[in-house]
Amino acid sequence: MQPQRVRIPKRAVHGVLLLDKPLGLSSNDALQKAKRLYRAEKAGHTGTLDPLATGLLPLCFGAATKFSQVSLDADKRYTATLKLGETTTTADAEGEVTKTREVAVTREQIESACRRFTGAIDQVPPMHSALKKDGKALYEYARAGQEVEREARSVTIHSIDILDWQHDRLVIDVRCSKGTYIRTLAEDIGEALGCGAHLSALRRTGSGPLTLTGAVTLEQLAAKTEAERDALLQPADTLLADCPLVRLNDEDAGRFLSGVRRRTPLADTKQVRVYGPQPQAFLGSGHITAGELISTRLLSPLEVQGLLNTHPAQESFT
Repeated sequence: MQPQRVRIPKRAVHGVLLLDKPLGLSSNDALQKAKRLYRAEKAGHTGTLDPLATGLLPLCFGAATKFSQVSLDADKRYTATLKLGETTTTADAEGEVTKTREVAVTREQIESACRRFTGAIDQVPPMHSALKKDGKALYEYARAGQEVEREARSVTIHSIDILDWQHDRLVIDVRCSKGTYIRTLAEDIGEALGCGAHLSALRRTGSGPLTLTGAVTLEQLAAKTEAERDALLQPADTLLADCPLVRLNDEDAGRFLSGVRRRTPLADTKQVRVYGPQPQAFLGSGHITAGELISTRLLSPLEVQGLLNTHPAQESFT
């Protein structure tokens, strides 16, 4: 007779955890491990990092999951290491080497290649990606030895800075829009240099206003008590820190939470974060159009209270 499994009771947890994802673990696996440690009822991540990538993976719990799309849509920042002189089947270190070429480049040539891919560019998604075509992930076609036509997508590379360069090893800091494939960028830079390249390591260092400052590993998280883990959670409005703040009195706050539009003298804005009269009483997100404050994502009164209980001493962003 098999011993009965002890069911661990779940609890309402609200906030954002800045996780430093380890190498070799999928984003979902990392999320599930953290969710178990918190015994959280509800959790989600804010955009996948490949198993071969490390770094910033913001995890949302409870009320914060309503705003995960904000982080998904935000600009990203990466430290990318390129292996010059080698191209692979996957454009990264996981694939097989398909071609080896001599590396004979100068710093000026590298800077020129980086400038060439700065700004608005078109990228063809790699075959080894989770992007779907006809309901099937591209990597499934690739594993079957098939190559399918992919449409180029427009992305923006805000900046590429050279951090280190030693013959066939190039390390760059990349600030880019969502949806940018750093593997494809590495491959394109290699071709522009005439020697080819693949991405040998990748670390995400930023997502919107969030950085690795204060991020913890799963090992560090596991070593803490439940109270210490809770103290690591940042308020749900952390994801909206770059957005203008709107504060409402009690009456208007109640109407806002009911989905009622409110007149406002504030200028039109695509996204704002909205609060009640208490400094940390975060109500949700909205936008201002033609002099009206219109709700976008609302918290329930129970979630507002949950956030107040979780972060009673933390003030909202100003």
